[in-house]
Amino acid sequence: MRKNKVLLFFSCFLFCVSCTPKKSDKKIITVTIEPQRYFAEQLVDSLFEISTMVPPGISPETYDPSPVQMAKLADSEAYFRIGQIGFELAWMNKIQKNNPSLKIFDNSEDIAFITSEAHDHDCDSGDHSHSGQDPHVWSSPKSAFIIAQNMYNALVQLDKDNEEAYRKNLTQLNLKIAETDSIVSSLLSNFKHRSFIIYHPALTYFAYDYGLTQYCIEIGGKEPTSEQLKQLIDLSKEKSIKTIFIQQEFDKKNAEIIAKETGSNLVVINPLSYHWDKEMIRIAEALSYE
Repeated sequence: MRKNKVLLFFSCFLFCVSCTPKKSDKKIITVTIEPQRYFAEQLVDSLFEISTMVPPGISPETYDPSPVQMAKLADSEAYFRIGQIGFELAWMNKIQKNNPSLKIFDNSEDIAFITSEAHDHDCDSGDHSHSGQDPHVWSSPKSAFIIAQNMYNALVQLDKDNEEAYRKNLTQLNLKIAETDSIVSSLLSNFKHRSFIIYHPALTYFAYDYGLTQYCIEIGGKEPTSEQLKQLIDLSKEKSIKTIFIQQEFDKKNAEIIAKETGSNLVVINPLSYHWDKEMIRIAEALSYE
């Protein structure tokens, strides 16, 4: 009987060991958001594994990492931050303190940040740095060229032996970004009213680079008052705004009120999508159909 129990235990042990996921042999780079993973994976091919801190469908303005995520950072070769997003402002110092050997690179380096103030319905995310910088730099194909270059520069520092492979991949990625930029520009040439409404200001750089005006429901990171909502409805009618963008990370009830009062179209977008190029084009398509 004892022998049978020992055999059973040993069999269960072997089964559990065989089912335990093996740790990847690849070196790991951690990024903050999914669009960064898109760019990074185009560059590294199979040379690194890319891990994302903020899960899909979660706001990077307020996300707190799990203890498991914080522990896994010890396995990362480097961390690519996107710049000034809320998650990074709250956690990067702690991440660096807990992982003193972790190499940290800023993908927003050399991007001209857009600053804003929270007044009327000018868009202000409420999560800016003290200098008032809008953090949503990845929302523009034009900024994407700089992000890609910064990633390439970091990869060469991390892995000089594969510099040529990274250079070739950067060329291909730049072609994809240029194609996306061209398609977006062409679609927006049909956008007559040049203005749109969005709950959270995720398209600040997109609007700036293509000569559009972005009006926000959220003011200074807060829900609008009844009077502010009325002003936005009046503004929408005055500007003949036909498109209101909403995101799954944020409440949509105020957007629904504006749409009902103005006859505007509610369009669900995901600026945090991994499929960065397709999402940029889809946003432009929504505006071009007005």
